[in-house]
Order: sequence, then C-alpha cells, then structure tokens
Amino acid sequence: MSSTAIKARTEQKFVPIYLDSIRVDSVINFDLYLLVNKQLVLYRAANLPFTERTRMKLLDNRVDRLFVAQEDRGQYQRYIEQNLPKILADPSVQEIKKAGILYETSTNLVKDVLSNPTFGENIQRSRELVTNAVDYILKGRDAFLSLLKITSFDYYTYTHSVNVCTFSIALAQQCGFDDEEFLHELGTGALLHDVGKSRISERILNKRSALTPIEFEIMKKHPKWGMEILEETDQIAQASYYPVLQHHERGDRRGYPSGLSLDEMHTYSKIVAIADSFDAMTTERVYQRAMDSYPALKIMLSLSGAYDEQLLRSFVELMGPTGLADL
Repeated sequence: MSSTAIKARTEQKFVPIYLDSIRVDSVINFDLYLLVNKQLVLYRAANLPFTERTRMKLLDNRVDRLFVAQEDRGQYQRYIEQNLPKILADPSVQEIKKAGILYETSTNLVKDVLSNPTFGENIQRSRELVTNAVDYILKGRDAFLSLLKITSFDYYTYTHSVNVCTFSIALAQQCGFDDEEFLHELGTGALLHDVGKSRISERILNKRSALTPIEFEIMKKHPKWGMEILEETDQIAQASYYPVLQHHERGDRRGYPSGLSLDEMHTYSKIVAIADSFDAMTTERVYQRAMDSYPALKIMLSLSGAYDEQLLRSFVELMGPTGLADL
C-alpha cells in the first residue's frame, strides 16, 4: 500500500476490536487493520479465512486489539452477534475479555436500536443478545464482577441501557429468580427501557443545565413513547413492556407517568427501577457528578417506600461483599 493510501486510511475513523472476537477458521466480510508505528495499515482483507496460524502470529507479537473501519462497523457487529455464544463459551478467552466483548457488542446494538427504533430486526437482535447476557451472568458472581469492571461510568443512553440490563439480570439472580423466560423478558425490557428517548431531541437529552418545566414534561413522555415504539414493532413479549413503561414509577406515588404504588408495579418494573436509579446516580452526566456506590445506595435506602424494600436490600448485598453492614 502506498504512503498516500496509508495516510488516507489513517484519516478514516476506526473502531478497536478484541482479537478474541475473531473466530479461528471463520471467513470475515470486513477488512482488519493493525496499528504499526502509530499508523493503521491493512492487515487482512475481507473474505479471507482467519486461521490459527494468523492468530498465533498476532499473539506472539503481543497484539490483542485489531481495528475495523467505521464504514464496516455494521458488518463487524453482525459477525460478533452471530459468534457471541461461541466466544462466551470459549475457555481460552479470558473472563475480562469476554465481558468486554459482551459489553461492547451490547452498547453498539443499543446505538443501532436508538438510531432506528421501529426497525423490527433491531428489536429481534436485542432479544438474542439478552439471551447471551443472561447465560453469561448466570455463570456466577465472577462473570458479573467482570462486567462491572469494564462498565462505562460516563452516562450515555446506550451505555446506561446496557448497565441497567446487567444490574437487573444480576439482581433477579441474586433474589433467586432463575426461570429463563422470566430473565429473558426482564432483560429485554431493561435493555430497551429508554428506547422512547429516541423521540427526544439531543438538545434536551444532553442539556448541561437543569431542564425547564416544559422540557421536563417532554422528558416524562419517554416511557409511554417507548411502549408505543415497541408495540409498533411487535417483536417482544408483552411482559417486557412493563419496565419500559414503569421504570420511573416510585412506590410513594411520586413517579411518572402514572404515579403508581409498589403494589401496582410489575415485578420487572420494581427491579429495573432500582437498577435505573442506581446507574443514573453513579455515572458521570453533563449536569451532575457521579456518586460513589455506597452514598447512592444510602440515599435510595433513605427514600422510604420508593423502592421495593426486599429487592433494594438484595441489590445492596449484590453490590458489595459486606452488603448492608456498611450502610
């Protein structure tokens, strides 16, 4: 490749990917790039098999990250979604890398959903990804802690959606809910709980100061908008609509959009409400500094009647080895 071509390539946007996300003996339909002397150069062209010899050569040179051109991100995303079960089950892949691949795949999928929320195929892909997330988190606490280590604490709607899904599935497991249908319905609703925000302008979503009363009223519409979007696609179980519609409800009737009591909220909604509040409080936002976990949990515990008490206590136990002892 000429120096001009290399320069043109380096001016493109590239996405870093894990070497472990590329399956041996699979044929990939996107180019792979390698960082050499601070420049990205074409390493392996599309439609060539990725062999064990290729992989070992990269490992021998201590390469564990490759790059994909931004224009090929869609092809890579579909490739990784199709191969995710194999990656998560591969004993040769380190746990922290499995968690990283699952997290990156999830956040990129939520980006696709938010950019085209009424596209039924995107919602179907979300259901399939939740199946992989449930299987991974059910492996045990080490899997959950690995996900926690690579969780983004800068607030974006797509990272927030993945965090809430992770916390919700882990909390359900902590509480003894092990029915696969329950966990899949819960996880799908949790992952898609903020899809209604796709109808809200970026100006409001990313505003650096407090919302005006009119802006807040617009924001309060996103749960109902989310349910409308998902009903239009008709791709998920009816029960998964509950956390989309009710994740901002509070047991003291101070929530929205309907001011429900705890008795009127679905179990999925009670779980997602806790996960949603915790993640919102502990991630960095444009108008608010992130809180540490324990101060956030103390505030949540102090809001008498706002959250299901048993679920909240189980969440505290989930988030730390000493649980309620420190609170």
